[in-house]
Order: sequence, then structure tokens, then C-alpha cells
Amino acid sequence: MAKKLRIGIIGTGMMAASHAASFSRIPDVHVVACCDVREEVAKEFGVAHNIPSVYVTYEALLAHPGLDAVAIVTPDRFHHDIAIAAARAGKHILCEKPLSISVDFADEMKSEAEKAGVVAMVNLSYRKSSALYAAERLISAGKLGEIRHVRAHYLQSWLVSNAWGDWKTGPQWLWRLSEAHGSLGVLGDVGVHLLDFATYPVGRLRDIHCTLQTFEKNKGNRVGEYQLDANDSASMTGTFEDGAMGVFQTTRWSTGNLNTIELSVHGSHGALSINLDTSFAELNVCLGADVHKARWKTRTLAPGKSVYEMFVQSIRRAGKAGGALSKGIPDFARGTEVQAMLEAAFKSSGSGQRETILYS
Repeated sequence: MAKKLRIGIIGTGMMAASHAASFSRIPDVHVVACCDVREEVAKEFGVAHNIPSVYVTYEALLAHPGLDAVAIVTPDRFHHDIAIAAARAGKHILCEKPLSISVDFADEMKSEAEKAGVVAMVNLSYRKSSALYAAERLISAGKLGEIRHVRAHYLQSWLVSNAWGDWKTGPQWLWRLSEAHGSLGVLGDVGVHLLDFATYPVGRLRDIHCTLQTFEKNKGNRVGEYQLDANDSASMTGTFEDGAMGVFQTTRWSTGNLNTIELSVHGSHGALSINLDTSFAELNVCLGADVHKARWKTRTLAPGKSVYEMFVQSIRRAGKAGGALSKGIPDFARGTEVQAMLEAAFKSSGSGQRETILYS
């Protein structure tokens, strides 16, 4: 029988509900505690998700008897201190993305987790796509030949659509538009997914050029206490370490696209594409003789595991003694790589120049 895992959720904002619901669907996993600096919000969250213990500090939650692991679901700027405290307390860690606010902080988090021998992962949720892992295997096996061109985008429209609610009236949306409230804009919020999704199957980027834009959204670009100054559109080009060219775009202004993620990879012998609007488990390929007729075929794969399932599986496999995670798991090392790409992109947006990505 699998060991029962006891998990605490730190931060009870919008994404925390997804964590609580996802963990509740995994056998022998129990969310036993939650915390938030807003006590009433934390209590309401505890009641809504049947969580017995509620705290107002992460230090108190980390001392909860028998706690095995934590999910860090706070604004980005708090990830570093909480993750280091959790690692030193011997707790396994699933941290929301981006891993932190700088490569230096992310690297410290990775080092502390390695030193403690705990499983430490970042919630790059689109790793649930089994098509992405199949794409990586095809590329690694040389089936596409030499990679020449990579194109990816992550498009949302909640600034022009009410499909997800009225962003002007919801703190869960407004903070994402305000630098003072800890937002890194669309680049930090969903660009992190885009860069991971585009580079995991192909390999590291060597350099990047990024243009960020913040369009006017309200009179004076303000709603109450929220100054709406975080970037809401990003356009990037990059060079992969093998010389391939990459083009990446993300925006909250893509009218007609609720939450669209697409990737296409083109090589000297073939090509592939993934459209998560269609399916997380379908890989489109143009290979062999089909290349000459530009004919595409769809391969349907078995469903992939969510990051929550990967996290629990990794804990049960490795335990507190540590041990290597399975290939392709989005661990803190991967989170730090993505952080380096983000950091170079922000630097490029300021300098107007193509910037080399400095991996730790």
C-alpha cells in the first residue's frame, strides 16, 4: 500500500484551488494544512477544500506534525524564502512558476533542495502533454534531421473578453497587470510556460531578443490601487545552441483565443507540431516521403501525467533520501534554466539588443 502523503498549501489565491483539487484526486494524498497572511481568506479556503488546519505564516505550517510536502502558491517574490525554509525543514516542494524573480535566487533554491535531498519541482503545468515528450524523443533520435526553425505562441484574450470574468473587478487578475503587486507581466506569467514548452523538446537557447509592450487598458492605466504597468505582450526571437532559429510570441490581447498554445518544429528531414487547443496527446508529424507532399499525419498518444502526479510519484520513488528524478521531470534545475531565459529576455527588452543567456 502506498504511503499516505500529507501536503500543505502555502498561499490560498486563485491557483491554490487547482492544487487542492488536483491533489485530492490522487489516492493516499491528503492536503492537511494551508496558510495565507489573510487569515479570513485562508479559513474560507480551508472550509471550501476540507482542509483541517489553517495557519497565517508559512513557518507555522512547516511545523505542522507529520507534514511531508508543501505547494508554494504565493506571488513570485515570496518563492525564494519559503522554498529555502521548506527545504531546510526537510519538506518536498512543488513551487508555482516562475521559480523565482532572479536566476541567483532560483539557483539558491535549487542548491538548498539538493543539499536537503528533497524532491523539488516547478509547476510547469503544460508538461501534462504527452505529445511534448513524444516530440522530444523524435528530435533526440534525429528523426527530424537538423533543426532549423522553431515557432511557438501562447495567446490569451482576457483583456478583451469576459469569458474568464471581468478583469477590472478581480484582484486575481489585476495583480497580474501591476509590477508593484509582484507581477512580471505576461512574459513572467505565461511566457515561462511558452519558453519551457518551446525549448524542452529542442534544447537550450543560446541567446534571445525580446520586445515587450504595455498597452493602455483603463484611464490612466490604473484601477484603484493597481497601476497597470506590467507588460501584456511579448515578441521574441532566439538562437538555439544547435543554430536553429526560434520565434516566440505571447499576449493577453489575442482576441478569439482563450488560452492557445502551439508549437511547431521544422528540421532538414521532417517537422512536427502540437496544438494544445486540439489535444494534449496528439502529435502532428510530417516525416519521410510525406515531406515531399507537405502531408501531415496525427499520432494519438496515451494521456500524460499532471505535474501533481509527477510530484507525488517522485516523492514515493525517491523519498527523503533524495535520488535522481525521472528524465523530463520539471525540477528546480529546469526552473532555473527557464529563469535564465526570462532574465535574458527582460534584459533584452531594456537594452534593445540580443542578449546571451547565462545559465548557472
